[in-house]
Amino acid sequence: MSRKQSIISYAPAEISYKGYRFLITMKPTNAGMLEYIQELRNHHVKAVIKLCEESYDTRKLNENGIIVLDLAFPDGKPPPDAIIEEWFKVLKNTVENDPNACVAVHCISGLGRAPVLVALALIELGLKYEEAVELIREKRRGAINTKQLEFLQKYKKRHRLINGSKKTCNVL
Repeated sequence: MSRKQSIISYAPAEISYKGYRFLITMKPTNAGMLEYIQELRNHHVKAVIKLCEESYDTRKLNENGIIVLDLAFPDGKPPPDAIIEEWFKVLKNTVENDPNACVAVHCISGLGRAPVLVALALIELGLKYEEAVELIREKRRGAINTKQLEFLQKYKKRHRLINGSKKTCNVL
């Protein structure tokens, strides 16, 4: 079996908590872009955060009113502070502009970098790191490697989303 054939495909996973909505996905392909856009529409996605270096054509996303931000950082590593700061700015701005909006976030497989950023947001919104990881792993089995888990364990909440939406949502 070739490497491409052995890659598991994961369905997008939506996680909602305290008025914030996240959609963790795999990296889209140019060939599957129309289906990807439809999936984003189904979840009312307004922004896509790209965490991997691999490229794809973002014009169709932009044409459909979806902003794409490139916040790439190395696979298997914790995000740098500048990426974390930008992530929280995007979340706050998106929710302020549209309280029902969802922010999509992807790395290559949607199992490492993307879940880590969502976990950081969940921690900032009041969950303990273990609860955040458990919530994500319910939807993305195998998410977050050991080094990333250690990073989340040491992460100190800075109340970056405290002024966000007060609306409480359940996990979808």
